[in-house]
Amino acid sequence: MSRMKNAERAERAAAARADRPAKVVVARNKKARYDYHIDATYEAGIALTGTEVKSLRAGRASLVDGFVLIDRGEAWLEGVHIAEYAEGTWTNHAPRRKRKLLLHRLEIDKLAGKIGEKGFTIVPLELYFLGSHAKVEIALARGKKEYDKRQTLREKQDMREATRAIRQREIA
Repeated sequence: MSRMKNAERAERAAAARADRPAKVVVARNKKARYDYHIDATYEAGIALTGTEVKSLRAGRASLVDGFVLIDRGEAWLEGVHIAEYAEGTWTNHAPRRKRKLLLHRLEIDKLAGKIGEKGFTIVPLELYFLGSHAKVEIALARGKKEYDKRQTLREKQDMREATRAIRQREIA
């Protein structure tokens, strides 16, 4: 009996994954992974105006200076640049306005407690569409020291050299 339920559960899970809409990435914050140790990531909805959505669909956004603040129990995304919509009129949005993040209360409380500790911050990693909904992947992160950044670069370079050497051996 339990095997039957597990099989049905597995079939339903596979069907749900197949029905899930595609993830269309608009912007990535590559520098955040270089500058910070990522402890945990969260997916948050983002409250946008119509011209912001149209501008995002055109791929015009930058997360480089972005950060998340928690103010009076609400999470706000600041410093993110979404360019003005080219065909917009007087209803166009301000490119760097505060945007509300849509998270569960427990997630906001958890993040608020963590950023109260020394060295933690919340940074956006990725801005994307999941179906018709705009989402932002945010990360609870700790700043890296300069020597950590150098070590990360050294590890990347070593990996590149190793793959290059493997390819050389395969060719020869």
